[in-house]
Amino acid sequence: MSDATAASPAGSDTPLVEMANVSLAFDEKVILRDVNLTVARGERLVIMGQSGSGKSTTLRLILGILRPTGGAVKFNGREINRMDRVKLNRMRTRIGMVYQYSALISSLNVRDNLALPLEELTRKSREEIDALVAEKLGLVGMEDTQDYLPSELSGGMRKRISLARALMLDPELILFDEPSAGLDPVISSVIDELIIGLTEKTGATSIIVTHEMESAFRVATRMAMLYQGKIIQEDKPERFRRSPNEVVAQFVSGSTEGPILETGSLQKSK
Repeated sequence: MSDATAASPAGSDTPLVEMANVSLAFDEKVILRDVNLTVARGERLVIMGQSGSGKSTTLRLILGILRPTGGAVKFNGREINRMDRVKLNRMRTRIGMVYQYSALISSLNVRDNLALPLEELTRKSREEIDALVAEKLGLVGMEDTQDYLPSELSGGMRKRISLARALMLDPELILFDEPSAGLDPVISSVIDELIIGLTEKTGATSIIVTHEMESAFRVATRMAMLYQGKIIQEDKPERFRRSPNEVVAQFVSGSTEGPILETGSLQKSK
């Protein structure tokens, strides 16, 4: 565990993440309506849905970047929206984030991108940090990239580096925002296998936001679908494949015929 102080973990029966009757609105625009969701330790939960359905917003609520207008979001049994800044920052050291477009700092090389959270949040020596950087890069198969700038790497390589950075503080939870975005099918499969392998190896819990169905079914141990601000189904992947819900069935199949288009609910922004 990192030197960053973490809150004492709750009991193993306590969900790692819990959303209880969570609503979020910006003025008159309602994003989420009374969402209830629990994430058990060790799960790989895929949250799927159309653009604008609130998937990435859900990750921001878990990180405490946004606060709900109603209900409670909890991490390790503690209500995130009641934490002060010190407790919130402490909680965030237990959460790794892999952004849609990697979000590496362009002026820093790979080594420095990975070292940054340790330099800011721990008292580890340079030698200790360098050893951890090498270890995490090894986990994602990028050992020889420490001196490269992000601009010198392919999209798939940057995604791997972003995953390595998310592991630097040995998080309990890793959040993935569209991990396959912009990648070709082969590299997408590589990233999916890394997500599966690393979460199993580290014991971390994962929440993966995606609308890529092939990737979703590959990585998920459980799925939830957001539609018009609500979770309309939450179940194991095999049940999603044969869902009786017309909206879920249409989304999974990618059909242009069905209630999604008929209701005109497609939205332009995420």
